[in-house]
Amino acid sequence: MSAGNELFRRYLDGDMKAFDEIVKAYRENLIFFVMRYVRSSSLAEEIAQDAFVELLLHKHRYNFSCSLKTYLFTIAKNKAINHLRRQKFLSDEEIDINTKSDEDELAQKLIKDEQSAMLYKVLERLNGDYRCALHLVYIENLSYDDAGKVMGKNRKQIENLVFRAKAAARNEFEKGGIML
Repeated sequence: MSAGNELFRRYLDGDMKAFDEIVKAYRENLIFFVMRYVRSSSLAEEIAQDAFVELLLHKHRYNFSCSLKTYLFTIAKNKAINHLRRQKFLSDEEIDINTKSDEDELAQKLIKDEQSAMLYKVLERLNGDYRCALHLVYIENLSYDDAGKVMGKNRKQIENLVFRAKAAARNEFEKGGIML
């Protein structure tokens, strides 16, 4: 059982501090993930907070069939897409995670050295599904199955996306003169 699941069981058993630990464990990564959809750190924070509130208000909807992290990221993704639909920024057909976050904000929080900056730039050049799959699998450490649940795809589709994303990233590095 994952640490998140154990914390959630403690919360369900009445340990209110366990929910604080859940928020502390997932908040920053959830905000970063949502920023790919909404392009605003303040809006991403609000949507992440809404995801935690949803978890609190409907705690019995979570049935432990996937990790708490997967469940929480799925809630946040759905809330971000619903926000975009409500605001009519994009039609249903145009909704794509190929959004570009504010580079200055991300640079201050997430890019600490030159290698990370280069990797970030290469990832930004990838298509949205590739970027999302790599983020979920390698940054959030979700399994292919869990990443598939977040993205609404099956395991084989995630495997293919990750394979193709790594090849595309390798090509981008080579274009920049960096051989892997």
